[in-house]
Amino acid sequence: MAKTLSKKLQEEIHQRLIKEKEKLQRNIEELKDDDPFLDPDHVNDNAAIDTDVREQMGHDTIEAQVSSLVRRLNWVDAAIAKIYKKEYGFCENCGRKIDIDRLELIPEVRYCIDCEKKLVK
Repeated sequence: MAKTLSKKLQEEIHQRLIKEKEKLQRNIEELKDDDPFLDPDHVNDNAAIDTDVREQMGHDTIEAQVSSLVRRLNWVDAAIAKIYKKEYGFCENCGRKIDIDRLELIPEVRYCIDCEKKLVK
């Protein structure tokens, strides 16, 4: 028997999304705090070229990680907004209901499995 997205289940998913949002925001801030380019001494530092390269690589790595986390945060925010608008659980591509097990596994999921497969190709 297929599960339905009951109010209770939707509230549980909503709470998970809120916690995930808070975790992502914390992780983004922590990464930004570790960015060597944000160090006030960075501009005045006349370090060796190898130090500059390490700082550049550290900065680039942090930027990539932050970008990935921000993208996920946007998906989580979109899922939360859908819950408030009573539009949660529907594929953004075809409009069909997304399988409950998929929503429980990835609450911020945007597409049903069929559309996800087509979009990934």
